[in-house]
Amino acid sequence: MTPESNLSTIAYIGLGGNLENTLELLGSARKAIEAVPGVRELAFSSLYRSAPMGPVDQPDFVNAVMAVETSLAPRDLLKALQMIELSHGRVRTDQRWGPRTLDLDLLMFGLEQISDQWLTIPHAGIAGREFVLYPLAEIAPPHLAIPGMGILSDLVSACPRRGLEAIGHD
Repeated sequence: MTPESNLSTIAYIGLGGNLENTLELLGSARKAIEAVPGVRELAFSSLYRSAPMGPVDQPDFVNAVMAVETSLAPRDLLKALQMIELSHGRVRTDQRWGPRTLDLDLLMFGLEQISDQWLTIPHAGIAGREFVLYPLAEIAPPHLAIPGMGILSDLVSACPRRGLEAIGHD
């Protein structure tokens, strides 16, 4: 993967998992993301514990959000994130919202809006997921516009915490 140009974009990445040693995996994934050529970490949120969204017969999830500056194109960044997932033991199954060692979601890529078979930006679930909104609000400007969804501070105000618990910083 090579940088598309000298222009850089701020992107937000959601990190999460609930299998094996989640805290170690999230820390390792953070380092792996920053090691991608054309990517530089700007901020990393606290870690948050939440009940699983899908099947309840699985461990709680731990989530965080990372802000990066990147010169990569959105699909190249997505490919890098998917390679990091694989290298951390991610096995994709047909079960939606099932347990996983590592989940990396490209939440936002500047103010771009993309919707195709490989990528949806902003991520379709941002507006209603407390485990994304609260860590995102911790590291992004409150007036951040999420294209097609609204202003971050308004979305956070409208989203209950539903048991979301901050558990510290990585």
